[in-house]
Amino acid sequence: MDARLQRRVQRYGWDRAAPLYERYWAEQLLPAQDRLLEMADLRPGERVLDVACGTGLVTIRAARAVGPTGSVLATDISEAMVETLATTVKEAGLDRVTVRRADAESLGVPAASFDAALCALGLMYVPDPVAATSEMARALRPDGRVVAAVWGARANCGWAEIFPIVESRVASQVCPLFFQLGTGPALELTMEAAGLRDLTVERIATTLRYPTGEDACGAAFAGGPVALAYSRFDEATRAAAHREYLASIARFRDVDGYRIPGEFVIGSGRR
Repeated sequence: MDARLQRRVQRYGWDRAAPLYERYWAEQLLPAQDRLLEMADLRPGERVLDVACGTGLVTIRAARAVGPTGSVLATDISEAMVETLATTVKEAGLDRVTVRRADAESLGVPAASFDAALCALGLMYVPDPVAATSEMARALRPDGRVVAAVWGARANCGWAEIFPIVESRVASQVCPLFFQLGTGPALELTMEAAGLRDLTVERIATTLRYPTGEDACGAAFAGGPVALAYSRFDEATRAAAHREYLASIARFRDVDGYRIPGEFVIGSGRR
């Protein structure tokens, strides 16, 4: 896929998803975010870079961890995500947080200017994950750390049929290599190729819980990575896609709704 096209798909797709993102994903992503922040071990006074920050679920927690003497720069390719976080930051009075729209592969920050760089479930979407990881490493002072989380192997993510379901209806190519970074040693090799050392990589099994089929479809279609392609569907196409997706996750349904298995891979390394 052409890199410029992929960036446009991600930028405008996440613009579409931004209003619904926290509704459908805030709780579901907590296990990955919790472990990422534990591995980052942020300290008061540190300078933190949060790449692909989305609506700021990690940004706000990082800002609280570094305290009033620290700072956080949060970046995302989506204007709507950045605007949402900027509003949240202003309302919370977190003047130590700066929010900026930026491409993960070209952040436009000075070298050696941060103590830690975080990327929670964003590397899967960039055209060149090694370039994006290298850019985070470049921004770090010597011995600074990068911590990144990605989705795991396709076979371990019960919602994975969302991509072929969408692509059978529109040539979206929304994320052609989505599961690649979570397969085998791919994340570790990416971090190694970016020049990081002292690497640690962990896998975490998780469960995505949705009380209704409507919620499960909202997360999969409108609040996630296929939102741009989904916005092009007419009502009949949406209904058919919903039926197909719900059939693909039917085996995960119980009396309390849907309990869909997933997997996160979290890696850390030092410059």
